[in-house]
Amino acid sequence: MLDRIVTFLRNEAVLCIAFVCACVSMAAAGDVSQAPSYIDWRVIILLFCLMASVAGLRKSGVLARIAQAIVAGERQKRLVCLALVMLPFFASMIITNDVALLTFVPIAVIALETAGWRDDLVRVIVLQAIAANLGGMVTPVGNPQNLFIFTTYELSAGDFFLTLVPFGALALILLVIACASFGTSKATVRLDLDERAIDVKRFALHAGLFVLCLLSVARILPDLVLLPIVAAALFLFDRRVFAQVDYALLATFVCFFVFSGNMANMPEMQDLLGGLMTGHPMLTSLIASQVISNVPSAVLLAGFTENWHSLLIGVDLGGLGTPIASLASLIAFRMYMHTAGASGRTFMREFAIANVVALALMTVLYALLFVVKIA
Repeated sequence: MLDRIVTFLRNEAVLCIAFVCACVSMAAAGDVSQAPSYIDWRVIILLFCLMASVAGLRKSGVLARIAQAIVAGERQKRLVCLALVMLPFFASMIITNDVALLTFVPIAVIALETAGWRDDLVRVIVLQAIAANLGGMVTPVGNPQNLFIFTTYELSAGDFFLTLVPFGALALILLVIACASFGTSKATVRLDLDERAIDVKRFALHAGLFVLCLLSVARILPDLVLLPIVAAALFLFDRRVFAQVDYALLATFVCFFVFSGNMANMPEMQDLLGGLMTGHPMLTSLIASQVISNVPSAVLLAGFTENWHSLLIGVDLGGLGTPIASLASLIAFRMYMHTAGASGRTFMREFAIANVVALALMTVLYALLFVVKIA
């Protein structure tokens, strides 16, 4: 029993911290009755539906088959590594950064080990984590904080894309340059996938549900209509997907909604966080992400600013930096540590170097685009 508790606390540290913050803030606020009103149920519904449909897409096996078609065969090392990094970069824009890593990190492990390029695995996985974080920031559904900000501030797709596309373009250039360093040696890459694992009907079902989710994100289909459609479709045709939803992430959002709502009504916190978000919104968002991760930072700080622009850039670039800055980075680390001969020290060294360089260059781009223009 104790082992299970310790494992839960280790695996769901962010949720546990969020729960403690919510409880402490309710005690400090002294008015528990207001807590439910702080929860943005539209965000919770959209997250649930998106996670369910994306989980079904992943389980269909079609994404793995696409990767096999791109990577397998006699290939040059730098091209294989580029493909393995580009897969989560572009896929994260649609299926979220977490799911992109869960899908393509195992494929990277198999591909590099069969080709005899095991020594390059840690660097490829680090680049995959960066690719998933920076690719996912380009779209409203690429990561949870984007969906939250897009929904909370009722942004238009045009404003959203124009804000983040320059950073996505720079990320693409940096990743291509990084992959060019892997060399030109050749080997045969094998990805032996079971043909029977490809479930076209499941893919069609969840692709349809995903389209409905996008319509709801775009405010064309009401979320209260979307939810029963998705729930009924899963119950009738694919009940196993219910178990694939990340309920811990949903609970984390609920807890931080309560926490941020309570904080926003405390004069002391209004002065502190309000002042920081007024004076240095992007920097405050970026630094907060390094400490409590970018998703909670977005929920917490949104209550203290109308400057969605700087908040969005801050929490998205804040996914770079420390391993806890983005849950996607922790997923990549955990998956790497389950491979043969994994070295946590080697991973952290590669992770630190790559993230510091990427974050520094992204911050320079932000300064050139916005700070210099404002000045």
